Amino acid sequence: MLDHIFINTPDIARAISFYKKALSPLGIHFKLKYDGAEGPPDHPDLHGFGSENRVYFWLREGIAVPDMIHIGFVARSEKEVKAFHQAATAAGARSIEPPGPRLHYDPRYYAAKVCDLDGYTIEAVYKSWQHTS
Repeated sequence: MLDHIFINTPDIARAISFYKKALSPLGIHFKLKYDGAEGPPDHPDLHGFGSENRVYFWLREGIAVPDMIHIGFVARSEKEVKAFHQAATAAGARSIEPPGPRLHYDPRYYAAKVCDLDGYTIEAVYKSWQHTS
């Protein structure tokens, strides 16, 4: 299980605004700003998103490296995948793959993929077999 990931963006305010809108349908919200001065020398300021009591998706100012990273966020339903896609594209993302099954992985793999404002590929994924009661 992943604990956290940092991605760079040259425009923190723009990225925070985008991710607040795009991730909200997945129940992922902006949680806090970490002041890098509180950490070890040269630690960057971080802007964290998460859900429940966890913060796991962090933005930091810097040169974007979108060709190095793809991020898949868990969705709890096909409806959440659709809402993510709609919110992300309304916030300025470019649609790469609209909501639908990804049969090349599994017929129960339902996802949508967008390209964010810095070029990172972001996916919302609902895998029904991982959500059994």
